[in-house]
Amino acid sequence: MNTELKMALDILEKEKDISKEVMLDAIENSLITACKGHFGKDTDNFRVTIDRETYDFHVYVEKTVVEEPENDVTEIGLAAAKLIDSKYEPGDIVQEEIKSKEFGRITTQNARNVILQKIREEERKVLYNQYYGKEKDVVTGVVQRYIGKNVSVNLGKVDAILNENEMVKGEVFTPTERIKVYILEVKDTTKGPRILVSRTHPELVKRLFESEVTEVRDGTVEIRSIAREAGSRTKIAVWSNDPDVDPVGACVGMNGARVNAIVNELKGEKIDIINWNENPALLIENALSPAKVVVVLADPEDKTAKVVVPDYQLSLAIGKEGQNARLAARLTGFKIDIKSESQANAIEDFYEGFYDDEDEYDEEYQDAYDEDGTYYEEAADAYEAEEEDTEEVKEQEVTEWEQ
Repeated sequence: MNTELKMALDILEKEKDISKEVMLDAIENSLITACKGHFGKDTDNFRVTIDRETYDFHVYVEKTVVEEPENDVTEIGLAAAKLIDSKYEPGDIVQEEIKSKEFGRITTQNARNVILQKIREEERKVLYNQYYGKEKDVVTGVVQRYIGKNVSVNLGKVDAILNENEMVKGEVFTPTERIKVYILEVKDTTKGPRILVSRTHPELVKRLFESEVTEVRDGTVEIRSIAREAGSRTKIAVWSNDPDVDPVGACVGMNGARVNAIVNELKGEKIDIINWNENPALLIENALSPAKVVVVLADPEDKTAKVVVPDYQLSLAIGKEGQNARLAARLTGFKIDIKSESQANAIEDFYEGFYDDEDEYDEEYQDAYDEDGTYYEEAADAYEAEEEDTEEVKEQEVTEWEQ
């Protein structure tokens, strides 16, 4: 048995995941190349056999028996053939074994290069297939160094590039720091796989929830929609396929453990988790959380919605620089027009296009929110109570001033 060859192939298969069969084929090709180089003839009459169990190999040249040979590489004289075996006749094929140890230095070097090239090709193919299977997934990498404004991230067996436009604004990394990245694209190049990763992609948040939340990973809880402004805030809408499982509670975890782990990974990015609802009005109401909503008038066909909020909740509904409303619009897919109660009442045709008369509005308003029970009644009571508290405070202040 050729133990040295077997050991070398075992190491390649274990460390580089290159199959023995591929390497044996590469060795056969290299020996044929060496034969052609040694004899200086580009012919197809060289044969290599390798025993797949003992790893012993033999190299042969096939020659045609002729009376008077003109080419000593492809032909053999009848007299010489008879010395090998007396049964040979003109036209027969004789196999002569070639001793590979007789090959010259240059020929051997060429054969070695053929094998090395095959190893590199297979290694590149293995890496590409390995990381191509992880495309659109999240992996953990180690920060290597800054290349200009981009960052090189080592993913284990290959380096990935985190471009400046895929980095969260203001995020700074230090060498050897471990970070999670989303694999955007894997390209096969002559120098190996070129991998582009991202820290800003919305799917990064989704994959992080899949890794942290068992219910999301097994499909009990679905993330129906996600909207993200990287580094600042993310809104996700979740739905449970099990009536006994609270989707928001499952994602938040005990004392916020699950969502906090994701927030820490995203360097403090805020995450709002809301309940998905097939009713677009209720979905929009949830999406505008934490702001309270008085009424939502949604047009599913035009994908537009008018939202009325209490006067004191207008700035909260819109959010800083319009962020809350912008994320809610992306999350729901609706173009949302937010007005305070006083603004809506001041616009004569605010409800035009949604309801033809007040009775139709009242009826559909009630139907749309029946599933929320007494939410609007409670909201109105709370609003009135707050108004009364405000008046009491003002009266008390006046009394104290007079005294």
